[in-house]
Amino acid sequence: MNLYDEIVAALHTVHDPEIPVNIYELGLVYGIKIEDGGKIEITMTLTAPACPAAGEIIFEVQQKVEAIEGVTDVHVKLTFDPQWTKDMMSEEAKLELGFL
Repeated sequence: MNLYDEIVAALHTVHDPEIPVNIYELGLVYGIKIEDGGKIEITMTLTAPACPAAGEIIFEVQQKVEAIEGVTDVHVKLTFDPQWTKDMMSEEAKLELGFL
């Protein structure tokens, strides 16, 4: 498995405490950039700007990606542009949450 796939797998283990679907399938991860030397930048959003679990989710993303062999630094960049909508969820997430 390459580093990108390992990062995606790690993100599949991070959940919003209020939603029983991982943040990757929810469509909260907008980008994963891998730079030389194992530096990772993850651009992501939250389901709402006032998400009470924001700090917890960002900390968990950072912690789980840092645990991957070969990763030396993780920067999680939070953005609300574009604003998250239910349309960004995978088909799997929509099925899980009853939106299909």
